[in-house]
Amino acid sequence: MRNENILYGLIGLLVGVIVGYIGSNYLNEQYRPAPSAPGQGAGAARSAGTGNAGAGSGPQSDIADVIQKARNEPDNFEAQMGAGGMFREIQRFEQALEFYQRATAVRPTDVEALTRLGDTFFDLQRYTEAEVPYRRALEQSPRNVIVRMDLGLTYFLRQPRNLDTAIREFEEALRIDPRHEKTLQNLTAAQIEKGDLSGAKASLRQLISVNPNNPGVGAFQQKLGQTP
Repeated sequence: MRNENILYGLIGLLVGVIVGYIGSNYLNEQYRPAPSAPGQGAGAARSAGTGNAGAGSGPQSDIADVIQKARNEPDNFEAQMGAGGMFREIQRFEQALEFYQRATAVRPTDVEALTRLGDTFFDLQRYTEAEVPYRRALEQSPRNVIVRMDLGLTYFLRQPRNLDTAIREFEEALRIDPRHEKTLQNLTAAQIEKGDLSGAKASLRQLISVNPNNPGVGAFQQKLGQTP
């Protein structure tokens, strides 16, 4: 129990410093014992990716028509993606999942569909399941830094967490783009939680060189005993 208290104290200190690209604007995930996910505590503030048709973008009859068309035409890729986007826009992730799974069945190598499927599993906190479509997307687009970073987050947030693999994926993302701010932020937080303070200090220096006003910098400096 003492170790758990120490862990949750650390996660509380790192509130808001793990970030990803999934969801609408900033989606905060709380780290809870069940499921434990260092969401907005060493957790995820995730900014929007590719846009989807919003549920409020037209009359309700039009929305119903789009959804019905997707159900009637399971092999229609665009219809599946449109319906999935509508449900995801209103955070009905289970319903969105159905359509994105159909879309990837129609086009198994489509990067956008695979990424959306992974994003939706992620939104449902089904992190180990999100890993699969993310990896399939990376097979088609290996230099996609955002998908690589979010793959790392699936290891950081799952239970039990796998910090070593999360860090390795973040480092791979930085080989693609060494100045990718969100990945630097995530890597620093993961290294701190692992106890690799020398590595975290190096990552923090790089993060500050990219953006000294990054919102995670203060919490990192506090944990590392540094003066802002």
